Amino acid sequence: MSATLPITAGAKGQSVLASMIARRLVAGLVMLLATSLLIFIGLNLLPGDTATAILGQSATPAAIQTLKLQLGLDQPAGWRYLHWLGGILQGDFGISLTSRENISVALSQRLQNTLFLAGSTALVAVPLALLMGLVSVRFHGGWIDGLLNLLSRMTVALPEFFSGYLLIFVFSMTLAWLPSNSSVQVGMPLSERLLAIVLPGATLVLAVLGHMSNMTRAALLSAQRSSYVDTAVLKGLSPMRVLWRHVLPNAWGPIINVIVLNLAYLMVGVVIVENVFVYPGLGQYLVDSIAKRDVPVVQGCALVLAALYILLNLFADVVALLTNPRLRHGN
Repeated sequence: MSATLPITAGAKGQSVLASMIARRLVAGLVMLLATSLLIFIGLNLLPGDTATAILGQSATPAAIQTLKLQLGLDQPAGWRYLHWLGGILQGDFGISLTSRENISVALSQRLQNTLFLAGSTALVAVPLALLMGLVSVRFHGGWIDGLLNLLSRMTVALPEFFSGYLLIFVFSMTLAWLPSNSSVQVGMPLSERLLAIVLPGATLVLAVLGHMSNMTRAALLSAQRSSYVDTAVLKGLSPMRVLWRHVLPNAWGPIINVIVLNLAYLMVGVVIVENVFVYPGLGQYLVDSIAKRDVPVVQGCALVLAALYILLNLFADVVALLTNPRLRHGN
């Protein structure tokens, strides 16, 4: 009887865990559908007329009416939403009103650029934030801890556009070390591409580093107050060994959650940073299309950014569930 109880409890825990993950996935899909509806309604409630904005104020009523018929703007809003949603489910985001290019192709290239910038930023910011958190906890209460706390709070207080222009002023205008215009093209060598994103990448690192390092420090300090840590110290283990072998493994859950949520924030922060550095990513594409009132492109960009944000938040929820020992073992 005693041998079967842990197995039964473990199976029950896995069943509960699977059920909770399934509910999170369904909730994510519902949220994404609701977001698409809000994006469509919001853009259709904007003042002004799309056809007039494209043709200009001098356009004749007949020309405006003809363009509306071509764009399907004479159809009911509900039908246009279903038509747009059905096209997206087939991978078709429509045609740009201004450039007449296939939006899906343009979104794909722009998304690759954005993911490259965000991924490169994460490869620098995540290890650096973990290192800062570990060092801060190792020297908790000392001058090193205080200095790292000061630096992290300063980075949190800096808006992306301010730190971006500051980096341009120092490294582009004053020192002339790096280009201020982060232009990349298809087929560009990796070394040149990495050089082009140094400044926007550094701006994004500053945007997320402070929050990630502070939360890492808080998670480690919380785990350090546990009784098993006191037992390890009484056994004579060195502070660094206790931190590495006993504290960090038990703090991975909240740390990973914070990292993923900051990666989700990166997908929003790129909109500002890409425009500061004229980087040809999804954020720059979105802002340019807003200025041209290219509604299909704006809808597509907004939906892709929202989907990335929702998916990363969903991933953070799933990771938090998987790292919960009570759910894993059914306790």
